[in-house]
Amino acid sequence: MGEHTANARFADEVSVEPDYITRARAHALELGAAPVSAAVGSQISVIAAASNALNIVEIGTGAGVSGLWLMRGAPRATLTTIDSEPEHLSAARQAFIDAKIPPARARFITGRASSVLPRMNEASYDVVLVDADPEAVIEYVEHGLRLVRPGGTVLVPRVLAGGGVSDPVRRDPTTVAYRSLIQETQASLAVIGALSIVGEGLLQLTTLRDYSS
Repeated sequence: MGEHTANARFADEVSVEPDYITRARAHALELGAAPVSAAVGSQISVIAAASNALNIVEIGTGAGVSGLWLMRGAPRATLTTIDSEPEHLSAARQAFIDAKIPPARARFITGRASSVLPRMNEASYDVVLVDADPEAVIEYVEHGLRLVRPGGTVLVPRVLAGGGVSDPVRRDPTTVAYRSLIQETQASLAVIGALSIVGEGLLQLTTLRDYSS
């Protein structure tokens, strides 16, 4: 086992998940909703906490696992979560009830993100998580960067595409989209980007503040 593999395995094993998120994870797996790992969940929770997030957008609700992690880090935040699957949204609502998150803290929107996001106010959110429609990830990240305030952060889990992005032979649309996203944002002067290889991978993009005024 290589050093990177051993480190990643250790990080996965030591990640501690609250019971209410573990229950939501089990339900997500039953629905085939593919929740984020506990290792990635703990990272997005820390980022939400460090951002003092009060307004969060989640693109791709799943069954509520990533939303619960975000709210764990930012319990005073209001989460707007978007998904095209009513069954997933229903499961997420129940998961939030089980976690005793006040109903006013979460807004569940049924619909495709490509239709919902253009209607949302720009520079109004602290954190945007993008976890839906991998082939449209670049479009969704562009929306996310428009929606976050200066100094806000866009998070993209699963960005390593199961190891595909590091394999130059892989040219399927999902892998190409994630690979392009990583390369373009790392070269961008508009954001500070970092790529975590823990779990399924997490791309973190924080927009730059304007200190000129």
